[in-house]
Amino acid sequence: MITFKIIKFIFNHPFNSDNRISGVLRFFKWQLNTKLNPYPIVYPFTENSKLIIWKSLKGATGNLYCGLMDYYDMGFLLHFLRSTDLFIDVGANIGAYTVLASGEIGASTISIEPIPSTYKILIDNILINRIQNKVQALNIGLGKSEMKIKFTKSMDTVNHVATDNEIDTIEVEVDTLDSVTNLIPTLIKIDVEGFETEVLNGAEKILNNKDLKAIIIELNGSGNRYGYDENKIHVKLLALQFKPYYYNPKTRVLTEVSGYVNSDGNALYIRDKKFVIDRVTSSRKIKILNSEI
Repeated sequence: MITFKIIKFIFNHPFNSDNRISGVLRFFKWQLNTKLNPYPIVYPFTENSKLIIWKSLKGATGNLYCGLMDYYDMGFLLHFLRSTDLFIDVGANIGAYTVLASGEIGASTISIEPIPSTYKILIDNILINRIQNKVQALNIGLGKSEMKIKFTKSMDTVNHVATDNEIDTIEVEVDTLDSVTNLIPTLIKIDVEGFETEVLNGAEKILNNKDLKAIIIELNGSGNRYGYDENKIHVKLLALQFKPYYYNPKTRVLTEVSGYVNSDGNALYIRDKKFVIDRVTSSRKIKILNSEI
């Protein structure tokens, strides 16, 4: 069943639309590699960046199969960011977004990952891309206040703040996004498996600063496990003059949408549409696999 879901993901991915067989072959080649080679490999991610790929790490292997695992959001990041920007990667996992932002684009990044074992891989990806002078990596969680919270620790990309009945957890220091930096990012990505409400509650200063132009945020219903209504996030961001958009990396067109979630469970919110359009339409082409966006 898992293999079928992965093959379906590969088949439906925009980067594989012209040559689905190549995507499937990358999948089976990787499966064979994991049987013969117990060690990770270094994968050429984009022209100027690379990614360490480990067996069973969804946050890494999805990029191997499809070029950009999160095609729409990663494509937006690559076209929008500039080397003079600050990007904040909340829930960085192994650092795919961080590597794209600082390794390919050259932006400064604050990269936040609470799980120590995942954080170690994040650091390895920072070091192998030689971007340690551009990235501040923090092994903490984020919330509405300073505290300690238990997280799951063995669920790869879906590690999250633990509920009362979950085991195999680890206690993590939590701070607020507003306390992490005095600088204002141009773009924030928030992927914290349902705890997005609390992260935003600790980011009022940053959210109210008009220099923040865009937010990529996961809104896939995971907040229900904590009793959060994710529609309230939508209402909150609208009140801050953000609007939800769909971005097509192939055509570089932004389209305002009435809902807020795209096909991969993430939402893109933009403030100052003209500024963003000027950015994405004037950025250089990025080569990934055998394609350009």
